[in-house]
Amino acid sequence: MLAFAFYRLLHPDSGVLSNFLHGKERQSFLRLHRVFFPLLVAAPLALGVLSVLGYLYTAGTLLENLVETTWMLVALVVLAGLAKRWLQVTRRQLLYEAALERRRESQEAKRERDPGDVDEVARVMEREKPQVDLDALSETSRELINTAVVMAGLIGLWAIWSEILPALRIFDEVALWHQTAIVDGEEKIDVITLADIGLAVFFGAMTVILAKRLPALVEIVLLHRVGMSAGSRYTFTTLTTYAVVTVGILMVFNAIGAQWSQLQWLVAALGVGIGFGLQEIVANFISGLIVLFERPIRIGDFVTVGDTDGLVTKIRIRATTIRNMDGKELLVPNKEFITGRLLNWSLSDQTTRIILSVGIAYGSKVREAMQLLEEAAAENKDVLDDPPPSVIFESFGDNSLVMLLRCFVESADLRYPTISALNEAINEKFSAAGINIAFPQRDLHLDTIRPLQVELRRVDERSGE
Repeated sequence: MLAFAFYRLLHPDSGVLSNFLHGKERQSFLRLHRVFFPLLVAAPLALGVLSVLGYLYTAGTLLENLVETTWMLVALVVLAGLAKRWLQVTRRQLLYEAALERRRESQEAKRERDPGDVDEVARVMEREKPQVDLDALSETSRELINTAVVMAGLIGLWAIWSEILPALRIFDEVALWHQTAIVDGEEKIDVITLADIGLAVFFGAMTVILAKRLPALVEIVLLHRVGMSAGSRYTFTTLTTYAVVTVGILMVFNAIGAQWSQLQWLVAALGVGIGFGLQEIVANFISGLIVLFERPIRIGDFVTVGDTDGLVTKIRIRATTIRNMDGKELLVPNKEFITGRLLNWSLSDQTTRIILSVGIAYGSKVREAMQLLEEAAAENKDVLDDPPPSVIFESFGDNSLVMLLRCFVESADLRYPTISALNEAINEKFSAAGINIAFPQRDLHLDTIRPLQVELRRVDERSGE
């Protein structure tokens, strides 16, 4: 019955893998299938022959392991299929939600703005917003699922067949070194074998794979289930990576029998080295952890560091990346965010204030100009009504009457587009009302108390002098 089931399920033309095997990119797998398919069908028949010949215990034990292996493979295939199906459905839902959001924003922009009016700064700010690459995340998550299935299959095969095939336990017999260990207060000899080294290598490989690919799957789960911002997701995935690496390193050292009493001298030596040569790197790493936990900056925040204004795009172990409006990336050591000054435009409140200084010519109607400034702010859709915009007559300048327009917008993304729109509206309103915007000028006064020297010169018609 088992041989018949294998024949029907795994037949290359009518089995469950027929469509998969006949793909253009599956030729190598088809060649492997041609080898394993006859072996899987013949194995139960061979066990039946062993039973007829009288090897009942051997045949029964091998058949039991073969059945367990079959169930394990079926379970892995089903779980892998369910995981990939969930990943595909989640990706489609996220893409659908993103498309609806873009459509809503586009419709609002068409209703509130002239379709021909496209602001360059607004386009730059929109481009600089942190975007989620669902294709890359899905591909990385799919690779993680495939790797997990292969690793689980290898571990399962080892667990099922290691007791029956003594050759698989040969590595446990190759002793590399001995060490003393304290177990329940008693000193015992601990033997490190070649199998322990292999297990350490396995843990190290799994740590590298999980550190690279697990954050992508975690981010998809957070996108689908939890309404986290981009900065919160980045913090969670980064801490997940750190946790995986830390646990993996501990498992590797545990597999080779390393103990704290044996590592403390190495840690002390590293401490001395860190104190002399690596203190800046360690300080930046610790500062990076503080940034992730305390969160003075987050992914997507608009910040000012020195003379650079831009968006935070990455927070790495050593440095943080800030991208300015020109697309240039500034790498700032994490230590500067903890010990230096930082201007975060969107830390606790996205609302930011705009101050426009307007100078009108002397002799202009001040009250009318102030009223026009208030109208320009009131007519702009991005200017908030609460707090309301305000206009003050600040001072008598050297060349103009200086007035200040203060208003608020919802976020730093709207700051530059709003400034541009307000300046355009103010210029149109002042031009229509006949109010001149002053420009620098100088008055020259002649001292007539004393006689002025006047010279008359003949003009040469040929040279013009």
